[in-house]
Formats: sequence, structure tokens, C-alpha cells
Amino acid sequence: MIHSFLMIGQSNMAGRGFLKEVPPIYDEKIKMLRNGRWQMMAEPVNPDRSTSGISLAATFASSWRLFHNQQDDIALIPCADGGTSLEDWSVEGALFQNAVLQAKAAQKISTLRGILWHQGENDSNGEKYRLYGEKLALIIKTLREELNVPDIPLIIGGLGDFLQDGMYGQYFSEYHEVNKALIKFAEDHDHCYFVSAKGLTANPDNIHFNAISQRKFGIRYFKAFQQKTHILESLPDEDQMIETIYNRPLTKNEKIEQLQYQFVMGVVTANEFQDQIVLIH
Repeated sequence: MIHSFLMIGQSNMAGRGFLKEVPPIYDEKIKMLRNGRWQMMAEPVNPDRSTSGISLAATFASSWRLFHNQQDDIALIPCADGGTSLEDWSVEGALFQNAVLQAKAAQKISTLRGILWHQGENDSNGEKYRLYGEKLALIIKTLREELNVPDIPLIIGGLGDFLQDGMYGQYFSEYHEVNKALIKFAEDHDHCYFVSAKGLTANPDNIHFNAISQRKFGIRYFKAFQQKTHILESLPDEDQMIETIYNRPLTKNEKIEQLQYQFVMGVVTANEFQDQIVLIH
């Protein structure tokens, strides 16, 4: 059985964590949607820009794998797009319509289990927070109706406390208000759970969560989904779960996937590739 999750929002859902800062995660039971078909997950999962990187997706999915039937697959439907506002996600717009299209395609080959949302940086000025809850409610209500999943869990994440510290800090002067709107939305709506970004840190731009924080964020998103509750603090077992995910022995198929990536990226030569393929087989 394949359990799928729709990923929507802006760049911190798509992921901008630096790929070289954390070990890669390979798991043949974690899929991602590409051209209407499932492929083994590879990061970046959500390549909306050339700058895409580590997102919360891999540890969310890996955490799910730790607690569910090992025969089942988990699948990710990446539809987040960097730099987008709530207005860009209006139900008449291309982003929303594409997410519906991709999710419907996934529903033909999986069971849609949840929606992962992270957005708000682009609505952190100009008093846009005042209408945030109202606009998000329409987006989620319409999305659930379009996909015929009225009770599907929605996990929404908070904005990072570093946003006002960077060179573009003036554009995020109201991020506290957006966080309050996100929390209130989760409290006021059924099957919706808020995940705090407390303690998470940023890339040098002070806009995007760095790679290790994305790994932790994914675990928090999973715990909110698993426990059907808000996650308002960092979790005591975040680092332990990350280590467990990293230390899982790779299967034959995963070793081949890893080796193919190393060959394409020029890390190993053709001769080294052939020698290691023989050893794997």
C-alpha cells in the first residue's frame, strides 16, 4: 500500500537547506511523484528552483517509516513554490490548480493521508496577517473538497525566529503576527495541527531553515501527524531519531541508487563505479 502526502507552500517547504551539510537519506520505500509516476526519493525532493535543497520531507517520511508497516510505502507530492504569497495560492491560481492536479494523479496510485503546509514569510508585512486565517481557510476548504478528503489532517509549520535578523529583515516585520494567525488557525479548525519552529536556525540569509533544522522540522511535522496534536516546543528525541534514520543499513537497491548518484556527480570514476556495482551485486 502507498500512503501519500501533499507538500505545499513556499520556499521553506520546498527546502533550501544546503545539500552538503547533512548526510543523504536513501530509502526505497519512500517515493516522490515525478511525471505522474513514483520514483525513489532523492533530495532535493521539491526542485522548484535551481537553489532547492534539503527540506523537511525526508525526515518526515523516514519518521513515518519507523512507526508503520515496513511493507507499506510513503510517497511525497511536492508542489511548494518559493517566494509565493497566500494570494499566489488563491484557489483560482495556477499553483493551487497544479497542486490539485498532482494530488489527483497521486490518488490514482496511492491513498492521500495528509497535507503539509509551510508558508507565511511573504505575508509578513503590510498587515497581510489580518486576513491570513480567512484566506488560508478558503484554500484548505476548497482543496479538501476538490480532493474529496474532508477530514484529511493538515500540518502547518511556524515561521523561524531569525527572520528579522538578516539583510531583508524589514520585509518580515510582522512574522510574529503571522505565527499567531497560524496557531489560531490550527486551534480553530478540525484536523489541523501547528508545529513550532522554536530553536531552529537558518542559512546565512536568515530566511531559510538550514539543513539540520529541516531534518528536525520534518520530525516535528511527523509527530504532529502521528499524535494528532500541536507541537509547541522542540522534541527531546529529535537528534536521536535523526541518528536512527542515518544509521539504517541500506538495501541493495538503495546502495545502487547512491552509487549512481555519486557517479553522475563525478565523485567516483567509471572504473570505480563498475567495481562497486559488482560488490553490491
